[in-house]
Amino acid sequence: MKLARLPRAVALSLMIAAPTAWAQAAETYYTDQGHTEVRFGWSHAGVSMQSGEFTTAKGKLVLDPDNPEQSSVTVTIDAASISTGFGPLDDHIKSKDFLEVETYPEITFVSTSVKKTGDTTADVMGDLTIHGVTKPVTLKTTMTHRGEHPLGGAIDYYKGQWVAFSATTEIDHQAFSVGGFSTGPISITIVTELKDRE
Repeated sequence: MKLARLPRAVALSLMIAAPTAWAQAAETYYTDQGHTEVRFGWSHAGVSMQSGEFTTAKGKLVLDPDNPEQSSVTVTIDAASISTGFGPLDDHIKSKDFLEVETYPEITFVSTSVKKTGDTTADVMGDLTIHGVTKPVTLKTTMTHRGEHPLGGAIDYYKGQWVAFSATTEIDHQAFSVGGFSTGPISITIVTELKDRE
């Protein structure tokens, strides 16, 4: 009698364990600050292309390799960490004329959906908040690495599992109430390595 009930018991056990098994399938990674760059570029009155970078960004990625559409990412950027290579310009962009970093100290991105577009590429849709204004954007992403870090065998810091991505998008800064005039689209490029621990 017990043997007859065994398949049903096994089936029930598998059903109960299924959510846990799915949760374990997902991998969680955190940005490595030393290898994370958030670059941006704009046209200076059509005369030349200028660029800058936010030097402090923190992100968390929950990656489901088998079901990429179930993955998610959140990013927080320190707005005051802007660096263009020219101090007076940095100060101006931080001011109330543009980012107002004292009032809006953070720029955030929260993914809302993921669409796989290739073996290593995906469109990551999400909400970008700048200057207190939230707008939908799409990041065109490419995975450039997943697995053990090539330096892990030589340097303890790089032990464990790592992933790496590049991502690009364009935004209209005036849509976020930043600046009193248009410079055309702002191009954004993110390059990051993420590790399996904070």
